[in-house]
Amino acid sequence: MDTPRKLLRRMFDAAINAAQPAHCIAPHLPAPPRGRMLVIGAGKASAAMAKAMEDSWPGELSGLVVTRYGYGVPCRRIEIVEAAHPVPDAAGIDAARRIQNLVRDLTADDLVLCLISGGGSSLLVAPIEGLTLEDKQAVNRALLTSGATISEMNCVRRHLSAIKGGRLAAACHPAKVVTLLLSDVPGDNPRDIASGPTVPDPTTCADALAIIKRYGIDAPRQVLEVLESGRGETVKPNDPRIAGIDTRMIATPQMALEAAAAIARQAGIPTAILGDSIEGEARDVAKVMAGMACCSPAARPPSRCAATAAVGAMSNFPCRSASRSRTILASTR
Repeated sequence: MDTPRKLLRRMFDAAINAAQPAHCIAPHLPAPPRGRMLVIGAGKASAAMAKAMEDSWPGELSGLVVTRYGYGVPCRRIEIVEAAHPVPDAAGIDAARRIQNLVRDLTADDLVLCLISGGGSSLLVAPIEGLTLEDKQAVNRALLTSGATISEMNCVRRHLSAIKGGRLAAACHPAKVVTLLLSDVPGDNPRDIASGPTVPDPTTCADALAIIKRYGIDAPRQVLEVLESGRGETVKPNDPRIAGIDTRMIATPQMALEAAAAIARQAGIPTAILGDSIEGEARDVAKVMAGMACCSPAARPPSRCAATAAVGAMSNFPCRSASRSRTILASTR
């Protein structure tokens, strides 16, 4: 019988394995195109996703993905570049520019496979005309310390970008676009993962401006001008350029939680999943989750020797500092 430490370790490993690109990319790959196969992407897991894609794809392909410094994985046919996270830098701008150049002049016979994971918002940087990298950095730092949710932060980011909010998919037209998403956001909304470069966005500049005002963010004058004028409007769901996009969610926090819970149940431990959409201050959320675990029916064993485990959300929690936490909460008693 496992000790509590060994059991928790097996639960943790199961959760991580459920989201490993090596395990979840291949089943979601599209059929080969008649024309070119181009692979692009951004996120902390994008290099690992590219490697898994290369290993599973028998035909010709080329492409470029951008990941966080230190997260690169050697690939043979897909170029891997690294940039800064969570505050963008010039390397992210260069990567975005190169990706924009790659998707120019595609045909209807071509296929663009976009590999997107958490962290892509800061790694794929293309300030809209009139804004600079310094403007984007200032807004990003302010958002990270404001207490805004990830959905609110990405709403602002989308409306200040020339590549997010469906713009990358629109630039690929008329090629077919298939996006593989590895989610790390509460609710798994595709437009909130890396700020949705290949999915339509129903939110508006007015929504982004309201978020800036709600959290008292001292945004540069030119940022306010982009939002107030509507110049930062994103690609909307009825745009014909993105009518045929194919978006596939390949791994989510809920899948990871279920994998961890399955290990506990196999060990005979009553288990409660507290949810995958919990947001708030990390220190406050931890207290709430502990309270939920203690109050759960699974936390009331029928005998003194019984054990219980509660698995909580694996998602991003806004903090009033530059750091953010991601956690699986498990308790035994």
